[in-house]
Amino acid sequence: MNDSDTLLLNRADVAALLTLEECITAVENAFREHSLGRTEAPRVLGMPSIDGGFHIKAALLNVSSPYFAAKLNGNFFRNSELFGMPNIQGVLVLCDARNGFPLAVMDSIEITILRTGAATAVAAKYLARPDSRAVTICGCGNQGRVQLRALSKVLPIRRVYAFDVNGDQAHKLASELSKELPIDIEPVSDLSAALHESDVCVTCTPARKFFLSKSDVAPGTFIAGVGADNHDKQELDPRLLASGKVVADIREQCAEIGDLHHAVDEGVMSLDDVYAELGEIVAGLKPGRASKEEITIFDSTGTALQDVAAAAVVYERAVKLGLGRRFCFQAS
Repeated sequence: MNDSDTLLLNRADVAALLTLEECITAVENAFREHSLGRTEAPRVLGMPSIDGGFHIKAALLNVSSPYFAAKLNGNFFRNSELFGMPNIQGVLVLCDARNGFPLAVMDSIEITILRTGAATAVAAKYLARPDSRAVTICGCGNQGRVQLRALSKVLPIRRVYAFDVNGDQAHKLASELSKELPIDIEPVSDLSAALHESDVCVTCTPARKFFLSKSDVAPGTFIAGVGADNHDKQELDPRLLASGKVVADIREQCAEIGDLHHAVDEGVMSLDDVYAELGEIVAGLKPGRASKEEITIFDSTGTALQDVAAAAVVYERAVKLGLGRRFCFQAS
């Protein structure tokens, strides 16, 4: 590859170059590096639009080489219905952090899906009971699928309850993943009943009003709140957060756009009530789960640290294998 070339990678390229296992390892390392003070704080910018919005997330990370990544995603949750296109789509630019050169431009969908599931797997590794066998998945789209796949990498899951406001989606997930994973998956319409039988719950929906309450959750449950990634989204009752051990991906970001910000706005929590950032636990600076009975909650807003970690793996493998299309922005 010429030093003046930028790699162009589409979604299929990214999917072929990044496994979920590799993404989990890369994301865990990124959280660790951040909490050890070896990275700058990631940045985020949001902009509302008609029926949706855009966000830009950016971060620096020094792995085998220093990298910078900026991801621009559009989140439009009626796209599938109105236009027959993905609800979330965008691009990621990966640069050499030493000189600013654009190393790669890649589709962001696969990166976003995989790194979000990877973060939940990392959190579950430290915050779920290690013998957790039953999981409720709330939201049965692409993210629900990768969340279940990721959890199956770190926990001995044997039973899954699939819940979605669109019952057909829950049945579809159950049908597809039952063939892929050695797990019993049951579509459910009674979320509260499923939760009382579960050790783990993942919420990955575009909800704008909480649907998971304190009374729904059994002692000892690990909850990953994945869907709230802007000011308007909300999945978890603020009183549920206030009663549990809350771990943020990035504390300040969760206070701005995560489920945490609703709890802070209602005055039932402050930033000081957040137990830790996930990286602090990964790095061994704070212990994770302290007892079988405590409810642990991961507020996952998604950070650019996850994006740059995953994108670096994709880029380095593409260069090694000679994949992707080359483009020279500086060509006259």
